[in-house]
Amino acid sequence: MTLTATRLNLAALNDMDRDAFVAAVGPAFENAPWIAQAAWTRRPFASIDALHGAMLDVVRQAPQEHRLAFLRGHPELAGREARAGTMTAESVGEQRSAGLDALSREELGEMQRLNRSYRERHGFPFIIAVRRNTKEQIFEALRMRAAASTEAEHRAALEQIGFITRGRIDALVDG
Repeated sequence: MTLTATRLNLAALNDMDRDAFVAAVGPAFENAPWIAQAAWTRRPFASIDALHGAMLDVVRQAPQEHRLAFLRGHPELAGREARAGTMTAESVGEQRSAGLDALSREELGEMQRLNRSYRERHGFPFIIAVRRNTKEQIFEALRMRAAASTEAEHRAALEQIGFITRGRIDALVDG
């Protein structure tokens, strides 16, 4: 199920078996169905805030190597996944919303250099809630955050994932 499918009612979501629940809300967290699988045990959710909070808690409470693997599972902005057409439908729409699918040749070259520098320094791709930013803001944030400490970038990436996934959950579920 992609986020463009029919919206779900929170009560119906609470009544789903694990497989249906994971199919319904798992795509909100990029290529990481284990998050929805673990959050399912915390049902029933009193609100969308509670649902989203439970899913974020799964990420926060996961062992460090799982969190790092989760971060590494995100696509680079205008990166190889975009060029190969292998991003999730959610990421395609988000990157398109900021114009990252229509970069000039110079912008694409700069994005590739910045992505490479960021990944080499921090060990995972740059993550930002693109729907909350313009193309120019994204470039500026990437330049600035590439110089930050990796510990600070882990926190920043998880904060941005919170924004991204909340938007995705809101698109999926009616409270």
